[in-house]
This record gives sequence, C-alpha cells and structure tokens, in this order.
Amino acid sequence: MLGMGDEVLLDAGAVSRCRRRVHLEHDPAMREVPLPPPDPTTQQRIEDATAHREAIAGQLAEAAGPEATWVHIPRVLPAAERVQRTEAAFEDKADYIWGALFPADPVGHRRGGVDLLVRTEDGYVPVLVVRHRITDRGQGASTTALTDLDPAHRRPDEARKVRSQPRDQLRLAHLRRILQTHGKAEPGRAVGGVIGLDADVVVWHDLTAGTWPGGRTALDEYDARFADRIAVATAAATGAEPLAEPSRVLECRRCPFWPTCEVALTEARDVSLVVRGEDAGELRRAGVSTVDQLAALDPAAEPPSMNWTGGTFTDAIMLGRAWLAELTVVRRTPEVRVPRADVEVDVDMESFGDSGAYLWGTWLSGVDLGVPRGYRAFVTWEPLPTADEARSFAEFWTWFTDLRERTHAAGLTFRAYCYNALAENRWLFGSAERFGEYPGIPAKAAIQSFVDSDEWVDLFRSVTDQFLCSRGKGLKVIAPVAGFTWRDPEAGGEASMRWYRDAVGMDGAVPDETQRTRLLRYNEDDVLATRALREWMTARANAEVPYMLDL
Repeated sequence: MLGMGDEVLLDAGAVSRCRRRVHLEHDPAMREVPLPPPDPTTQQRIEDATAHREAIAGQLAEAAGPEATWVHIPRVLPAAERVQRTEAAFEDKADYIWGALFPADPVGHRRGGVDLLVRTEDGYVPVLVVRHRITDRGQGASTTALTDLDPAHRRPDEARKVRSQPRDQLRLAHLRRILQTHGKAEPGRAVGGVIGLDADVVVWHDLTAGTWPGGRTALDEYDARFADRIAVATAAATGAEPLAEPSRVLECRRCPFWPTCEVALTEARDVSLVVRGEDAGELRRAGVSTVDQLAALDPAAEPPSMNWTGGTFTDAIMLGRAWLAELTVVRRTPEVRVPRADVEVDVDMESFGDSGAYLWGTWLSGVDLGVPRGYRAFVTWEPLPTADEARSFAEFWTWFTDLRERTHAAGLTFRAYCYNALAENRWLFGSAERFGEYPGIPAKAAIQSFVDSDEWVDLFRSVTDQFLCSRGKGLKVIAPVAGFTWRDPEAGGEASMRWYRDAVGMDGAVPDETQRTRLLRYNEDDVLATRALREWMTARANAEVPYMLDL
C-alpha cells in the first residue's frame, strides 16, 4: 500500500479522504487483509470518466492545430515509461502534455499525474478534465472557451458562476506544489483550469484567492491538510501511535476499508454508530465515547459545552437508546402527522448522474377525477444527455398541471409527495432552465410557486421532524418499517445506474428491453414505498413506534 520503496507518498486524493483511511492505506498490517472487490458502479464511473477525458483530449488536440506540440502519454503505459515520456516532453518544451505522470517526490512525499499541462511563457499550468458539472447559471466564474487553454485570456463570465467543487481546487493545489518541486510551475500565476461534464468552457481557479472559510486560499487549505495527512500516514507506516482512529462518516459508505472499521466500531460500541461526523468527535472530547455512555445520560440535564452541528443533544441520547433497543425508528413527537388531501400523487424521479432526469414516475390515488389512477411513467429511453428529455418532462408537467387544475376546479384538495425533495427539485428547476424553449416546459416561476406551496410534501422532512432514525433515514431503510418491500432484491440507486446503461444501450450496446422493464418496476416500487410510508404514518405509526421519552 505504500509508495515506491515503502516511502510515504500521497496523491492528491489523500487531502480529501478520511484521515483513518489514509492511516489504513499506509499501515503495513493491512497488506494481509483482503479488501472487498471493486464496486461495479464505481468501476463504471471510472470507465465513464476515462471515456470523457479521452473525448475531450481529441477535441483539444484537434483545436491546438498542427503547429502546436501535443504530447499524448497513454495512461495504460507502465508508470516508469509514463514518467520518462513526461520528462522528455518537458525537455522538448512541449506546448501541451496529456496524461503526464511526475516522478515520485520522496522529500515532499508527493506523487501524482494530471490530465493536461499547458505551457505558458515561463512554465506550465495544470488542467483537470472531470465528469461532473463545474458551473451553474449566474456570473463571475473566470473562464475561457473550451479550446482556449491560455489562462491569460480568462475573463469573468456573465453567464456562469462557479459550482462549489472543493476537491477540484485541492487537486490543482497538489499539482501546483509538484510543478514547483520540479521547477516547472508558471511562477507568476498560481492558477489551474477545470473542464467539466458539459465541456463548454474552461473554468480557471486562482489558487491564491482567499475564497475559502476564514479568508484562506486553496493553497493554504491544501498545505494544512497535506501536512496532517503526511503525519497520519507516517505514523501508520512506522508503527507509531495512530493519529487517526476509526469513526463513521459519510465517506464510509463507499470506502473499501469500511468492513475493517465497522468491526472495530461495533466491538467498541463507538458513539459514531449513532452520531456521525463532527458531533461524534465533540462527544468523545466530552468523555462520551460509547453508545452506552450516551444512552445513559440524562436528557433533562444541562448538556456539556460542545460545538453541536446536527439535531439536539437530547436527540443524540435518544438515538443511543434506540440503537441499544435495536429500534430503527422512535417518535420524536407525541403524535405523528402527515398532510393529506382528496387527490394525492406520489412522485419519484430517476436521473443518471449529472446527465439528466430520464424518468418521472407517479402514482395517482384519491378521488376519481376521470384520470386513470395508479402508476404512470414519463420516460425517455434515448441515452442522456438528449433533447428527448425535454419531451418526457414536458409531458409529465402537462399531466401534473392538468391534474392539479381538475382538482381545484372540483373544489377538492391536492397534494404531491416525494422522498427528499432536493433531488426532485434539482431536476424540476434544471429542466425548466435547460429546456425553456421547448413546448410545454414551465417557467421557473411556475416551478417555484409549486415547490413553495403546501401541495408539495417532502416525506423525508416529515420523517426527520417526527422520528429519530438510528440506522439512517433513506427510503430503503424507513419504508420497510412501514411493512413495504421492493420486488427487486437488488433495488437501489447504485444498481439502477447499471440497469440504465443496459436499458438505453450505452457504449454502443443493443438496448435491453428487460432492463427497461426492471427500471419501471423499480420506480413504481419507489412511489409505492412513498405512498405506503405516508399511509403508515397516518394510520399506524403512533401505535407501532415508541415515543422517545418512553425509552
């Protein structure tokens, strides 16, 4: 797990990873511990990112023209050969170096490569090619055209603002430090570029701008994090006292070392099993390190002085008691309530990463208005991104609006339900922005009016406000408490990404009709799960779920 010759060498990702993961990556004892196989969805993301990068490389090389020196170093080559070719490109003062890999730096403890290096008059600046969106509508981003890779040409963009992607800036800072070590950094400008999923512009980041919390620069933040991770990794590699102990955080869900940490945390009955992130650290500093200690505290007592970030101290105590009692949920409120209506629609949207929303699934129930009740899907099976997404969304919104108008005309009440409106709202607004010229696409004001009304009910918020959930609040966790089960044993967001690729025939494959059917069944179950959850909250939850103060 260590770098060349057991030297402690860190790549750019180390500064964004969990400190405990950095420890385990450099702990010699972990060499004998088998890690789980790569997650297929993660592997697919890597392959998609590779294909995206290579497509961009082709565009940029063509735009550079025959007079420019474009050196392409394939990533599939052995590391030593890539380093050799990179050094040769530096010697030749190549204008563009694609796929550069730097020699390891045992003194600075850095290693790494970069998608693209662009030569300026005095050195090189790094450019990343990423498969996520890097801008939103707004203004102020510093950009050039996609094929203009000269940072001197960057100007404030009147149509775009920078989307927060801290990891991109930290990667650029890592590359800046490596370039400086090798004497190849452009001395006058600590800048780096990023080309995102839309591949329409290059966004340039000034790594010396004080845009981070406390007025820090990206280089300041990177240097502080890197020094910390070097200390963690060195302690692990030398067998010194660990500087990072296991603690459950969001990153654990996709970490290959989670099975190792889970065993340790469960044996220790660690408090992070019920209170995650910074709050778990605050509890440990206050002398509360186990779930048992947390559950034994008096919720009516004055809480210790802590920088608490999530929920309340009383909630934390009750979560501990729920965990000990093996209860998935307990009531935070004496009585659980959900707003109901005469006409009700459950909504669930399916998207494919940042590429778009290909499916809007609905389940209509309640008073008969002459509209077929039950499940209805509005879908495009053209691979995203596609203009046909506008057609499917317009059909969904037209049907949805007609249903609301019929309900109001009949003097009845209407409500639509989803689970975690952040996802649906993102693509409601995103579709209105991207396809505003398409017939049937609503104005952004119409979307805003709806999501602000009491007709749009986020059951995730209802669950958060009225229950304490000791094992998470995802729909796949909470709906089974209400007695609901999905028909597909593999049902889940990650699996649906794989099904979607087969369903639309990505990568030149023949579209798989059975996977389309599978996705529709999965989406139908999602809306049925939402319906089952709200009906359970209305009719049975008060009787079936203990009140937290009764624990």
